[in-house]
Amino acid sequence: MYYPYLRGKQFELIALREFASDNTDYKVVPIIEPVKSPFNSMILAINTMKERGLKFAIILNPQIGDIKGNTALIEQSLANVLADNNSWYPALIVTNNNQEKIYAHINEKQYNNVFLICKDNLDTSAQSLLQLFEMQSITNIIITANYDRLKRLAKKNHKTVIRLDDNFIPQKKNSDYVNIPEEMFSEEYKYFQEDGFSGISDYTTLPSDFIDGGMLPFAIAIHWTYEKNGDPIWIKHFVSDNNDGRENIQGKFLEAGKKAVLFFNSSQITTNPAIEELKTFVQNSQYPGLGVIKKLSIKNHIELLNKILCKEK
Repeated sequence: MYYPYLRGKQFELIALREFASDNTDYKVVPIIEPVKSPFNSMILAINTMKERGLKFAIILNPQIGDIKGNTALIEQSLANVLADNNSWYPALIVTNNNQEKIYAHINEKQYNNVFLICKDNLDTSAQSLLQLFEMQSITNIIITANYDRLKRLAKKNHKTVIRLDDNFIPQKKNSDYVNIPEEMFSEEYKYFQEDGFSGISDYTTLPSDFIDGGMLPFAIAIHWTYEKNGDPIWIKHFVSDNNDGRENIQGKFLEAGKKAVLFFNSSQITTNPAIEELKTFVQNSQYPGLGVIKKLSIKNHIELLNKILCKEK
């Protein structure tokens, strides 16, 4: 199973809505970390995923963004759409300082099938952490790849263990990707079970560091993952050519987009709705905006992993 880790920003949520609408067979459980209110886009995405039968997890104690740590606001704002306990999973990020609070909150709310996300340098000998791992209501433990002791503790307590990887290598400027046209992205989908995990997670084609907003770029870069002849997943970076100023953003998009379409047409990768949408924008010489470009990259990656894992089931 694949658990894409996404922030609750507009275009990430649109990517999930469209993925849910375009598919009926899922090997995907999105994990969403809310980062801002109001929650209109989140509610739309949740309703679509529920209608389509795509299960998801909502992080109730986000560690970044405008609503960092505001569990009460999230639970109150999403109470109506999350009333059906069978359609979603509560998720909580554990740190060295909040373990007793998480334990009490799970008991207070009587949550079940909880995802516990372990991303920081946790003290694995802390009694409060061991107590969390022993809770029957916590069923899934998400850990980064180097937490061997956490994996052993999770398996000892009969939990589902999911590996979280930070695969996307960000550059300082989009134009820097000109020198990195292609690189290997991940092969964990082939080996996660062999390595003792029940699922894999990543930040899709985004960096793990949270970035909110930004300036109009000098260069347009389109990041696209694909399966290379049955080998590991690779990522290609299609970059505009005229990158000396911020003007003519539509022209920059078409420069990058035409490179992507040429690759799609000349390779043997299987098409999907994200590929077809990008082709349409390029063919119509239409610049969709930076958010839509990001949405297409995310949606393509989720489509790719879902296709691979559905094929292998």
